[in-house]
Amino acid sequence: MRSLRFRLAARVAGSITLALVAISLVSLAGARSFLDREIGSSLLNVASIQASSLTEAPGGAMRFHEWDLTPEEAVQVRELNRYAQVWSASGESLLRTQYITEDLPLDRAALRGAAAGRLVTTDQRFQGLPIRSLYYPLERMGAAHARHVLQVAAPLSGRDRMLRQLTWLLGAITVLVAGASFAGGWWLGGRMVRPVHEIIDQAEAMRPGTLGRRISADADTREYERLVHVLNGMLARLEAAFESQRRFTADASHELRGPLTALRGEVEVALRRDRDPAEYRRVLGSNLQEVERLTDLAADLLTLARSDAGVMQPRLQATDVAARAAAVVARLRARADEKDIRLDLQATADAEALVDPGLVEQLVWNLVENAIRFTPAGGRVDVVIGREGQDVVLEVRDRGPGLPEEDVERIFERFYRADPARTPGGDATGTGLGLSIVRAITDVHGGRVRALNAPDGGAVFRVTLPVDGRGARPVPAS
Repeated sequence: MRSLRFRLAARVAGSITLALVAISLVSLAGARSFLDREIGSSLLNVASIQASSLTEAPGGAMRFHEWDLTPEEAVQVRELNRYAQVWSASGESLLRTQYITEDLPLDRAALRGAAAGRLVTTDQRFQGLPIRSLYYPLERMGAAHARHVLQVAAPLSGRDRMLRQLTWLLGAITVLVAGASFAGGWWLGGRMVRPVHEIIDQAEAMRPGTLGRRISADADTREYERLVHVLNGMLARLEAAFESQRRFTADASHELRGPLTALRGEVEVALRRDRDPAEYRRVLGSNLQEVERLTDLAADLLTLARSDAGVMQPRLQATDVAARAAAVVARLRARADEKDIRLDLQATADAEALVDPGLVEQLVWNLVENAIRFTPAGGRVDVVIGREGQDVVLEVRDRGPGLPEEDVERIFERFYRADPARTPGGDATGTGLGLSIVRAITDVHGGRVRALNAPDGGAVFRVTLPVDGRGARPVPAS
């Protein structure tokens, strides 16, 4: 019952069957009405002729003009076309046709109506057969017959037999057509769902190693073109996500291998022989730097994993973005001073917005830290915060060598680093995830981030965040 093919065939057959049943009922009603009119017209004609022949004799004598039958022959006649009998107004039988051996059934009400001058028709039963009687007032033939009524009856068995035969014929046609329509609907349903099965078969054949393949079944059929297009689009996104995940895993493994190898190497060297306390302190200090690098990498990986899983959801609140940026700049100022880099913050307008303050601080930290890393000694990093319409704009500008053109579009990719040879004076260390996290944070706030080269040299990272939090990913209700 849950099969689309079966439901389609059943609905087609059911619709056609209902239509045929309705047509059959109308046809039967029409045939019955037509036959009844013909019987009524025939009774009236026979009654008129018999009334005329009955009353043609002078002196009021009445006689039916008919073939003579013996009583034995009359008993054998069961379905004469018409019966006739004359009654008095009081219900006394005056004359009947010799074709019947007993009186016709008398309807007293119809007799009184006919005696009053009306034509009355009624249905009765005679000798076990249904008949229709017409009571005809003979006073129309003259005053001598003012108290006489002619009853003319016609058997209805022929009509009923014809209607039964027509009913059986229409029923047989309905059953045959219903069966044929179900078979046709079943065949049509099979033709309709066959492309779906072909598409499913091709989709089920997809494996991680075959994601580059696409569904081609019925791709040129208008009705299935959109389905195939949607599935192929989904496969393309899955392939891109799978490839991105593969690259991410490979890059993460590579990044983790470096610090771990360095840790293991220094520990092994330190353990080969006894060393003085100063040497052990140097090894432990180096190990601490590698541990910090691993800690930063793990934190960045966790942040991006939360972003990919859709659980990085900002807790929006009214926040002074300039104040948050100032706090970040203050913490990074010592690192800038170590490289003799001037670090300035300028807030040109009201910078209050509906954002997640913690995520915004992480965004500013990554941008400023990146700028300090790639700015040569004696350079300068500017952090500028302002307003453009309903957006807060954050720009971080450095005075480094800028971005190679091929790096501008890829700078926000995970683990992507510019070629150190093309960034003289810059520091290419780091996890390679900071700018990816910047883009993830910007996206969950419904904002935009761009990287470009400044006309006077250096790189500019521009972040736009909506003031009212429009487009931000909300935190689900707990």
